[in-house]
Amino acid sequence: MEANMVMDMDMATKQSSRTAVKKWYVIYTTPRSEKQVNQKLQDEQIKTYLPLHLSPRRWSDRIKMVEMPLFPSYLFIHTYHHKLYDIVKMPGVVRIIYFEGKPTEIREKEINAIIKFLEYANGKACKIELDDEVRIAVGALKDTVGKVIKIKKKYVVLLLKDLGLQAQVMLDGVVKV
Repeated sequence: MEANMVMDMDMATKQSSRTAVKKWYVIYTTPRSEKQVNQKLQDEQIKTYLPLHLSPRRWSDRIKMVEMPLFPSYLFIHTYHHKLYDIVKMPGVVRIIYFEGKPTEIREKEINAIIKFLEYANGKACKIELDDEVRIAVGALKDTVGKVIKIKKKYVVLLLKDLGLQAQVMLDGVVKV
């Protein structure tokens, strides 16, 4: 009788692995390691999706647009449920994201919606005009709101009412409010 139970369990395991379907799941990574984890998973032949967008970053001598994760520390993976627990053992992976006690499954249409949104937004910049309210995105005056009073080729001049002064800021260093 015990042999029959083992045989039944083997058959059930084989049957469930045949009916198993790859789904999209979400994992949480250590801070600022999304790209490295993404590459490691792709090297292991695991399909991933890391949505990236351009964001201004300031260095001591310049401001540069850098690709940043749309959802910091999150990575979408397309795999079988039973493979999730091997993935969480990889360096840089902190945990699987759960919802109601189960690993969160993301529908294909939701992944496609994110892809379409990023494609639509790619390269589209908000046109900045005179009298627009903008927020400084980088530098010492980060998050300060000002009014555009002059537009040059690469710079805008802002009136910063709260500080009682004018500031010249690179055009790609401001965001329309």
